[in-house]
Amino acid sequence: MVAIEVKDIVTAFGSNVVHDGVSFQVNKGEIFGILGGSGSGKTVLMREILMLNRPKKGEIFVLNYPVHNIDEEARANLRMQWGVLFQFGALFSSLSVLENVMLPLKEYTKLPEPFIADIARMKLRMVGLDDSVAKKVPSQLSGGMKKRVGLARALALDPKILFLDEPTSGLDPASSRAFDALIVSLRDLLGITVVMVTHDKDTIATVLDRFIILKNKRVEACGDYKSLMRDKPQLMQKFLE
Repeated sequence: MVAIEVKDIVTAFGSNVVHDGVSFQVNKGEIFGILGGSGSGKTVLMREILMLNRPKKGEIFVLNYPVHNIDEEARANLRMQWGVLFQFGALFSSLSVLENVMLPLKEYTKLPEPFIADIARMKLRMVGLDDSVAKKVPSQLSGGMKKRVGLARALALDPKILFLDEPTSGLDPASSRAFDALIVSLRDLLGITVVMVTHDKDTIATVLDRFIILKNKRVEACGDYKSLMRDKPQLMQKFLE
């Protein structure tokens, strides 16, 4: 089953063409990576899937919704079916950890606030944070804890797809590997589809089921780590330098 289908995407900012015919599919339940060098348009592509940017040409389907041609009601419904962890967590500094995680539930549901708070605490425990963290504010957290809070918020509405933008960026190696293990365990536990932009070599080798490499405005390679190391060794070695 296909969760996301990207067809012949062309992206341009003025005369600067970023993507010129990018196509790929993401299967349900897999951890899929969007890779590429600086300026290859990795995050721009994710933002197009998330309906934050609009491509010049092409089609994108998410859970069978045509995000390039969708009405407001369907757009709102689709946004409730995915969660997003931005690169630096994007937590609200004036809110507590618990309030940050409660926010999507307050915005998109009509549940009583005590019930929302209980769900938020459960999500925090799900990402490895105990109740003592709930009352803290983001400035009191380490980088790894901020990522986990952001992840808990992304999971608040029980999404079918989880989008991660450079999830291990800025973390030390031990925290990065712990976060990788958490993503795999959540995928296995919840059966969600995960799409991530990353340049972390260990994540690429051990976490991603499949990935694309963007180069020269197109998809230069698509597959799993083992097969691409075998079939495109020069590209992989140069990319992983």
